[in-house]
Amino acid sequence: METPLTVITERVDDIPLLLAQLQRMDVQPLLDAYFPTHGNWHGLSLGHVAVVWLSHILSQADHRLNAVQTWVERHQETLEQGLQQPVRALDLSDDRLESVLRYLNDDAQWALFEPALNQRQIQVYDLHPERLRLDSTSVSGDWEVTEDGLFQYGHSKDHRPDLPQLKLMLATLDPLGLPIATEIVSGQRADDPLYIPAIQQVRQTLSQTGLLYVGDSKMASLSTRCFLQATGDYYLCPLGGTQIKTEAMQAYLEPVEQGTVELQAIHYDYADGHSALIAKGYEQHQPRTEAWNGQTWTWTERQLVVYSLAYAQSAQQAFQTRLEHAQTALAALNQSRRGQKAFPDEHALAQAAEAILTRYRVNPYLQLTYWEQVEHHVVRRYRDRPTRVVEHCRFQVNYTLDTEAIDQQIRTLGWRVYVTNHPEATLSLAQAVTVYRQEYVVEHSFARLKGHPLSLSPMYLQREDHIQGLIRLLSIALRLLTLMEFQVRQALTDHPEPLSGLYPGNPKRATTRPTAELLLASFRDITLVMVNARGQTYAPSDGADVFTAAYPKGPQLPAKYLHSVGARI
Repeated sequence: METPLTVITERVDDIPLLLAQLQRMDVQPLLDAYFPTHGNWHGLSLGHVAVVWLSHILSQADHRLNAVQTWVERHQETLEQGLQQPVRALDLSDDRLESVLRYLNDDAQWALFEPALNQRQIQVYDLHPERLRLDSTSVSGDWEVTEDGLFQYGHSKDHRPDLPQLKLMLATLDPLGLPIATEIVSGQRADDPLYIPAIQQVRQTLSQTGLLYVGDSKMASLSTRCFLQATGDYYLCPLGGTQIKTEAMQAYLEPVEQGTVELQAIHYDYADGHSALIAKGYEQHQPRTEAWNGQTWTWTERQLVVYSLAYAQSAQQAFQTRLEHAQTALAALNQSRRGQKAFPDEHALAQAAEAILTRYRVNPYLQLTYWEQVEHHVVRRYRDRPTRVVEHCRFQVNYTLDTEAIDQQIRTLGWRVYVTNHPEATLSLAQAVTVYRQEYVVEHSFARLKGHPLSLSPMYLQREDHIQGLIRLLSIALRLLTLMEFQVRQALTDHPEPLSGLYPGNPKRATTRPTAELLLASFRDITLVMVNARGQTYAPSDGADVFTAAYPKGPQLPAKYLHSVGARI
C-alpha cells in the first residue's frame, strides 16, 4: 500500500527577504555580543528572537507582543529555513519578548551596541558620511505620569497636549536617511539642549570631524553653533524667533528694498528631471563670539538671507486666514445669542477680545475700541403686569486693521535667515538652500517610525523600560528599511531600468525610486508548497524558484532586484 502524499502550504511573503537583510546587517551576532543573557535563557538566542520579531513587525506592521507567537506557528518552516536552525513558537512568547525589551533598555549596553551596528552598516554598504540631519519628535500615549518618569506633559508635536509623552531625538545620515543616533528623553524636555548629546553620540560612531550637521531653528542656539565650531564640525540651520526678532528681520530686508544687494536666483532639480525657481537671496558675514568648555571662541559666520517662493505663499495665506478668523471671532462677541451671557463690564469684554488676538497671533495688526450700547426691549403685558420698556446696557467691541503693520508683515513673510560656518567654496548659497530643503528626509523617518510599517503609534505598552526597549528595536527596523531602499535605488541607478507593477491599481506605472514599503508589499501572497512523501519533505531548493513559481501573476520584478536586496530562502 502506497503512502499518501501530504501537501503543506505556508505563506512566505516578504519574510525571507527581511531575514536575509537582517543577516547582512549582522543584527543577530551584534545583539548577542553586546546583550549577554542570563544562564537560564534557553532556546533561540536574544539576537535570533529579535530578528524574528523584527521580521514580524515589518511584515505585519504590528508591534504588539501577543500576536507574534501565533504568527511564528504559521511560518515555522520559512523561519527555520531562514535562520538555519529549529524555531519553537514558545521562543517568541510574550514573556520572552518582554525580556528582549528589558535587555534593550540597558543604556550602557545600547551605547556600545548602536555605534557597532552603525559602523557595520557604513562598512558593508560602503557609505561615506559627509552630512547629517538632526530633529526630534514626540510620542504620546495614555500613560501614567510620575514625578521623575519618562512620561510627562509638554509641547506635543502630535497635537495632543492632553496626553503625556516622551521625546525622541534622531540623527540620520544623508542622503539615505540612515539613523545613526537615537536618544529617548522625558516629554517635558526642551529641544535645544538635546542637540549636543546627539552630536556626541554621532561622533562615537563615525569618529571623524568636518561633518555638516543640518537642523531646524532649535539647533540654532549660539551654544550649539559654538560647540560645532570649537570641535571642528559645520552647521546649517535657520534662525528662529528667539534668535531674530521682527525688527532685526527688517534690517536684513533693507538692502533688498533699497536695491543695494543683488539677489541670486536659486533653482532646484527635481527627481523627474525638471528644474524650477524656488528661492532667491543674498549672503553676508557676521563675526561671532561665544564661550565653550571654558574657552572663548571667535569665528566668522555666513548669514544667508533667502526668500522662498513656496514658503512665502503658504505663510501669507496662513496669515490672512488668521486675520479673518480673528475678525470673525471678534464680531461674534457683539452678537446676542441664546446661551451666551452678556459681558458684565468693559473689562470682561476686553479680556475676551485680547484672548482672541493672542490665540490667532494678530495682536499688532488689530486696534480695539470699546463702547457701551443701550438697548431697549419691549416686554409685553402679562396678566396683571402692564407692557413696559426695559433698558439694557450691552458692551461692544470694534476693531480697525493696522494696514501699515499688515503690509510690513507681509513683506517679511517668506524670508528666512540661515546661518552656517561651512566654507563657501564647498557649500554655496544655492547648495545650502538645496541641502536644507531636503529636511523631509528625517521627517520621513519619523513618519515611518510612528506610522506604517513600524506603527509605534498607538503604543500598546505601559512600562517605561518596555517602551524604551521597543523604540530601540524599531530603530533597527528603520535602518533596515532605509538600507533596503538605498540599495535598490543604487542598483537601479547603475542599471536604469524602472520597476513596474509596484503600485496597486496601476500596474504599468514604473519608477526608479521605489520605497521600501512598496518593495516589501510586492512580495505579498507568496506561498511555499511542501510535499511530504514516505517521511521526506520536498520543497523548491532555490528561493528565486519559490518566488517565481508561487507568484506567477504578480508584479514581475527584474532578477537584479532580487539579487540587489539579497532575497533568498
